[in-house]
Amino acid sequence: MNNENQNTEYKRIWKDEYLKWVSGFANAQGGKIYIGIDDDMTVVGVDNLHKQLEDIPNKIISNTGVFPETNHLTIDGKDVIEIVIEPCGMPISYRGVYYYRSGATKQEFRGTALHQFLLKKMGLNWEDIPCNGVTLDDIDDGAIEYFLDHAIEEGRMEPESRKSSKEEVLSNLGLIKDGIPTNGAVLLFGKYPQRRFVTSSFKIGRFGADDADLLSQDQIEGNLIQMTDKIMQVLSSKYLIRPIHYEGIQRKEPLEIPEDALREIIFNSIIHKLQFGTWNQMSIYDDHIRLWNEGVLPENYTVETLMSKHTSKPRNPKMAQVFYRAGFIEAWGRGYEKIMTAFDQANLKRPEFTVEQGGFTATIYREVFMSVRGDVKPNQTDTEHIQTDPSAQKTTQKTTQKTTQKTTQKILDLIALNPYITRTEMAIECAVTPDAIKLQLKKLKDKGVIRRVGADRGGYWEIINH
Repeated sequence: MNNENQNTEYKRIWKDEYLKWVSGFANAQGGKIYIGIDDDMTVVGVDNLHKQLEDIPNKIISNTGVFPETNHLTIDGKDVIEIVIEPCGMPISYRGVYYYRSGATKQEFRGTALHQFLLKKMGLNWEDIPCNGVTLDDIDDGAIEYFLDHAIEEGRMEPESRKSSKEEVLSNLGLIKDGIPTNGAVLLFGKYPQRRFVTSSFKIGRFGADDADLLSQDQIEGNLIQMTDKIMQVLSSKYLIRPIHYEGIQRKEPLEIPEDALREIIFNSIIHKLQFGTWNQMSIYDDHIRLWNEGVLPENYTVETLMSKHTSKPRNPKMAQVFYRAGFIEAWGRGYEKIMTAFDQANLKRPEFTVEQGGFTATIYREVFMSVRGDVKPNQTDTEHIQTDPSAQKTTQKTTQKTTQKTTQKILDLIALNPYITRTEMAIECAVTPDAIKLQLKKLKDKGVIRRVGADRGGYWEIINH
């Protein structure tokens, strides 16, 4: 007989606590429990064979609802009971708790893992569930147009798609049911998905000496189809550097990390995230960047699997298909190959990918920043000549005043279009820092031009005097 493995357990005597193992096997690939065999494979046999052959199945049925196959075996002249548990299409609990056999251990489902497991057992995917209280009015026309522009340009949708209604586009993508947009539709194209799914935003933090030394942070919000553009704008303008070099007489200012590869990493993090879990988190340090998203790899997949040619198994297949059609990702598991190639071509250390803390982590090394950190500050690639002539100062003052006025008007226009817009989104649209937006908003509130209705998170802006 084989030793204990993913599908086999050996027990000296029966104990009711083994009903947890029954639940774990039924919720996984099934398995067998042998009673009368010790952990060290010593056959000890069972007492009261006929009574146990009756009692054990009854206990399993009454406590779990599972109907086992129970067999009497004779091994080395001794009586052994074999309990065969088939995988079950419905979730099986024991005393209200759901277990799962993983490897040679039993796991207890809790929190988001339990939610995901129950949906899977019922043949559902979170992205496919109609979003309660949402109508087509909650879907952003601009986000739909943005998607169609990219998908048509990539040749993955026909130009005639532009003539389709919003409902038809969502229907063709499998993102609407009985006229109600699904959770996936709201995340991808919603006007403000964070009103319903708070953790669908993307957090960026810049750290100093250690994780307790938070220097600055941003939270990127909005729909997922356009989120990566916003993330890249914030990273490029605030967190990463563009050192200058020359190729002949041509001036070059590439981002310190290959942009296409960085986009691919961010796309993967968003698509494969456990969408009802916690935030995507990007932590930026002097020497590396750490990007983490909740959600483990598909069953039987390892990091090594991702690094080789493999079948793509996205956690959110409908959302992944939308990103594919837009040309943001590849459909056949080539994303990691492309990432590694880009870093090789840039002569940079390859990123590392690990599974940790219930999620997936990408570690990107900042070799360029470390090599120039003494000469270049983040968000600064060159030093311009500073004029001290009085006339130049007056000109600068006038220019600054005009720029401020233009920014103020832009803020009001953005609020009029989207009262739920965030400071980060305003900063990106106005091409200024979030702190500058914060100052302008304070001035507008002090002047009685605008006011904040509701809490900082989930509230909205209202123009009251303009």
